[in-house]
Amino acid sequence: MTQNAHDTTLVAPPRPEAYATTQLPDTRPSVGRLIGVDLARGLAVFGMYAAHVGPDPSEGGSTGFFMELAHGRASALFAFLAGFSIVLITGRRTPKTGRAGRQAVAKVVIRALILLVLGTALTLTGTPVEVILAFYGLYFLLVLPLYRLGARPLAVIAVSGALILPQILYVVQQALNQGGDGGGPGGIWAWPTGADGIVSLLFTGGYPALAWIPFVVAGMAVARLDLASTVVRARLAVTGVSLAVVGHGGSYLALHLVPGVASALRASGWGEGGSVMSAWWSDTAGYPTGTTPAWLLAASPHSETTLSVVANTGVAIVVLAACLAATDTLPGFRRLAAPVIAVGTMSLTAYVFHIVAIRALGMEELPGFPLHVLLGFLVAVTVFATLWSRHFARGPLEWLLGRATRIAERVR
Repeated sequence: MTQNAHDTTLVAPPRPEAYATTQLPDTRPSVGRLIGVDLARGLAVFGMYAAHVGPDPSEGGSTGFFMELAHGRASALFAFLAGFSIVLITGRRTPKTGRAGRQAVAKVVIRALILLVLGTALTLTGTPVEVILAFYGLYFLLVLPLYRLGARPLAVIAVSGALILPQILYVVQQALNQGGDGGGPGGIWAWPTGADGIVSLLFTGGYPALAWIPFVVAGMAVARLDLASTVVRARLAVTGVSLAVVGHGGSYLALHLVPGVASALRASGWGEGGSVMSAWWSDTAGYPTGTTPAWLLAASPHSETTLSVVANTGVAIVVLAACLAATDTLPGFRRLAAPVIAVGTMSLTAYVFHIVAIRALGMEELPGFPLHVLLGFLVAVTVFATLWSRHFARGPLEWLLGRATRIAERVR
């Protein structure tokens, strides 16, 4: 989402000329970096589409494998890039201070509130998709106090959050479910009925903030780095691969070597849709029931465990590093990827488009549609984004969001 100076939150990063204003005086902005972020965001959009309207990964084969790669990892990439966007708004290499800083904070708050309202409204339509926008709005509010920190303290907070918060989430969820109905508190905490209330947004929903905040903070840390540097990008790639190996590899070893883990998962009812032994990387075995702490050793994308957060953060870093390198050093690839990049510049519009389309078409059982349905969605959004970007700098919803945040310019 952008405003009149092309700031962002969920969606497109600022245009090169706006991005340059946040650089250190001796640092020339790299257009490739900006396009790389757009490309990563476009891939995240495609991953969301695959997770929602693509074939069911449990069908197996090469198609099932690629669909499974999108599940959970696309939304984690979105959360990671959301942190990147917050830093772009509030000052990338040097955080904004004074009036400019207060205005930047106000812009983030306004965007967060709009996402909360928009996400809630889409959920209330009865869509079968677990809409992530309201969760995003809360993420922005929760991490905003960190916007002045540098890369190192942000990285420490992200690592600490990944190590601690999933365990806290497990304890909180157990406490909320002690009544036996799994409903947790009601009243104002569950308002509005039919959407995600504060308890759902924080603890029990599809993307609980307590486990997803590390993704956002990690994105903020990466955004502080000198991404024009080949050395920095290489180190990012190595870090990402290492995190993915530690997360998924650690879970694989735990499931196969720690006594009683696999049997505890089977006894809890997990694995009805597939072998629990695939829970080190796949959701095909189902989602954790929370009836045993053994699932804390899984790394399936939607398990919200430490190993899952570590692994998905690593994948997000690798994707971003690859996109930055490819668009910065391969002009031919940049032209080839232009349609995906166009989608990335208006990812809020693209996301809302597919939610509305799913609801309008009466699509209820997700995923599980033929591959041609997914291809139809991808072609439609890509053609629209490509044609729109030839005439307008921002997507339609991004433009509206930018207009709405102009009120922040009145902050003194």
